Amino acid sequence: MILHTENQLEARKPVPEKQPLFPENGILSEEEKIRKIAFHFAQIMDTLGLDLKDDSLCGTPRRVAKMYVQEAFSGLNPKNKPKLSLFENKNSYHEMLLVKDITLYSYCEHHFVPIIGKAHVAYIPGAKIIGLSKINRLVQYYAKRPQVQERLTTEIAEGLKEALHHENVAVLIQADHLCVASRGISDVNSQTITAEYSGRFREEATKKEFLSHLKL
Repeated sequence: MILHTENQLEARKPVPEKQPLFPENGILSEEEKIRKIAFHFAQIMDTLGLDLKDDSLCGTPRRVAKMYVQEAFSGLNPKNKPKLSLFENKNSYHEMLLVKDITLYSYCEHHFVPIIGKAHVAYIPGAKIIGLSKINRLVQYYAKRPQVQERLTTEIAEGLKEALHHENVAVLIQADHLCVASRGISDVNSQTITAEYSGRFREEATKKEFLSHLKL
């Protein structure tokens, strides 16, 4: 297992804080994006020597295009950002609230192959709390983009802080990168861990409690 400490993560910067997008990203309609991607993916398949007239392959360019636009990279569309519902903290609960083992599927932006892992997200409620499923949706929104794990970790934390209007947030991601496992070094055993701690989670006792729940 590859464990990146906070100091190691700091040393590996600069990682872009935000997704590198063109301003005109939202101009094309969904169908226009699908058509363009399907056309170019067909060119890739043809270049590789695949027979696009074969009944098993002829629909592949459009299937891939739809998967990219509607599923794998749906987080590139700002319209898909979940609205995080806040509720009054009627029970005056002010201890750590942790949602762990959130299934995470993303794609490495360097090779466009999957990143598969789990996200663990915690916060300390103030006057408001968030609907639990919304935390999962926030993770999925930022994961559904070409990503690097460091940025993904930060984006989830920043999205949660923006909704809560405070800093008491922690995010930890454990993930396998198929760009490492299925190509190149072909290491199927290593795992990458990244973490972002803000507010009270920078205090040693709170951070220790968070990690103890994860058995790390």
